[in-house]
Parts: sequence; structure tokens; C-alpha cells
Amino acid sequence: MLRSILHAPTRRTSAKATGLAAVSAAALAATALLAAAPAGAQVPETVGHALHTRSAAPAATGNNLAYGGGNIVTNQKIYIVYWGNQWGTGSTVTNDPSGEAALQLSFFQHAYGGGDSWSNSQTQYCQGVAVGTTQCNGAGTAVGHPASNPVAGTWLDSSVKAPAKPGQTAIAAEAAKAAAHFGVSGDNVQIIVDAAHGVVPSGFGTQYCAWHDHTSTSAGKDLPYTNMPYVSDAGAGCGANFVATGSSGVKGATEGVTIVGGHEYAETLTDPAPSSGWVDSTGSETGDKCAWVASGQGASSIISMNGAKYAVQSLWSNNFNGGAGGCVSSYSSATNQH
Repeated sequence: MLRSILHAPTRRTSAKATGLAAVSAAALAATALLAAAPAGAQVPETVGHALHTRSAAPAATGNNLAYGGGNIVTNQKIYIVYWGNQWGTGSTVTNDPSGEAALQLSFFQHAYGGGDSWSNSQTQYCQGVAVGTTQCNGAGTAVGHPASNPVAGTWLDSSVKAPAKPGQTAIAAEAAKAAAHFGVSGDNVQIIVDAAHGVVPSGFGTQYCAWHDHTSTSAGKDLPYTNMPYVSDAGAGCGANFVATGSSGVKGATEGVTIVGGHEYAETLTDPAPSSGWVDSTGSETGDKCAWVASGQGASSIISMNGAKYAVQSLWSNNFNGGAGGCVSSYSSATNQH
């Protein structure tokens, strides 16, 4: 919930307000990517699971995630909307001083198949098993892992000017508008609402880095979405220069784009309608429990996905360490992960 590291209070009813900072126990349900708080920070309004900013992130708890009875994502499709003419006019992004749009798109386009062992850890979680289950062991229907590029569409919504400080209601409405544009809905869809440079969603940079939640389409169907601010505007609070880049070619100033974006993506896979999917006893999601780890097991790192390198945080694995659980950055199987 780099929703960030905020927790969302609601479950599968309205947009979730949680993230790495909890707006409630269910706050982690709507994952907001808070800059520093992995679980339990407060969001200024009901927003779902958030990823707390680094300075606001609470200490992670140790218990494993448990199934809450809701849906998980079995066939992920990512849709990105660049919200407002602050990104540019017409259909082309032209105002992106840090290059966040291209970096974000590249990251998700490389998150598939055998070349992505990072998000593959989430395939151990499932739906269709008893509430309270912590180890699926092949039962139920597992979280899917795409065989090819999961990005199904992008759209510059230049027909409007995004609010200077949008709240949850406006962000959810833009997600629903984008879903109508793409003609999609349901828990296998993730709408990412990208705010432009200078647009500051309520609470961004001070309490959270991003968050995820769910809302409903005009037809009443469920719709997971992510509030993704212009992360580099928050600097170190939301991941800039958090990981040593060495000779990787990764730019330290924009590391937060993939650290935070990856956090929210993974949490949406396992908990698209916070907190009805996989959360621990405190409401923390898979990303919340491993947010802002600077050293040791599960430390954020530079990884390679299908030939390209990105900064990411680790994700919680229930079956790591003989079932005791832990944060891992690479997962080939229950017995081959680290």
C-alpha cells in the first residue's frame, strides 16, 4: 500500500481509503502509496490503501497475510490515464519534466513472463479458499502472472484541467471516466490515474506517496484504481535516491516512480477491493509490509525485468522461510526465492 503506505478504511463498497498509512483497519484495503509509512498512517480523507511517505511509515508487523474472502486479480490488464491538459493538449504528453510517463509505462510493459521474477511472488495468493487461509498450496484460483505486456491502453484526457489539489471523489470519478473510455470494468482491470507535475492530490508528499482503492462504474461494476501523483515532486520522501544505482543506468531522482508504482500494482493484484483480499491482522497489504526497507533481507533494490532495470521494493511472501514469511525481491518458486 504504498497507497501507500496508508491504509484504507472501506472494503468492497466505495473507493477504499487505505494505503501504507491507514485511514482505518481497512485502510490498507484501498492501498495508497504513502511515502514513508508502510502501514497504519492516516490519510486526509477516505481513500483506500496508501503507501506512506518514508518519514510517516509505521513499522511493519510480522504475521502473514490471510485471505479475506474477496476477489484477487487473475488476468491483469493495466490502463493508464494522464489526467488533465497539464500533461499536454491533444493526445500527446508534452509536459513531463522528469520523464515519469515513459518510465512508468516501460516498467509495466516489462512486468510479465519468466523475465519478471519480482511480481511473480504474488502468484502464491489465491481466491476460492476458506477465509483465513494463509497458504494456498495450489488450491483455489491463483493471482495471475501475465505472459506478455499487461498494459492494455493509455489515454491523455486533455479535455479537462485536473484540479490543483484533487481529493478522492474527483480521482475516483476520473478513473470511472477512463474505464468508460476504454470500455472496461471488473477486478482484472487496474486504472492508474496519473497526476501531472504540479498537481498535488490531497495528502500527497506529506502523508502518502500514492494509494489504491476501488469504485464503481456507471453500470455498477467494480473498478480497481490507483491514485498516482507525480512522484518525483515529493523527492526523497517518496523514493528519490532511495536505492544506490551504481552502473545500472537507473536515475536516482525518479526511483520512486517504480518503487511506488510497483507497490500499488502488487497490492491491487492481491487486494483489488481493499481489504477483502489478502491482508495481515493489522490490515497491511503485501507492499505495506515491505515498504521502505533500506538494508538486509527484503531491502529495496535495482532489478532486471525482461532486459530493463528498475528500482523496486520487495513484496511479502507468506511461504518464504519455511512458511514464516518475509520480504522477497525475486520468486521462482516457494523453494527458490530471495
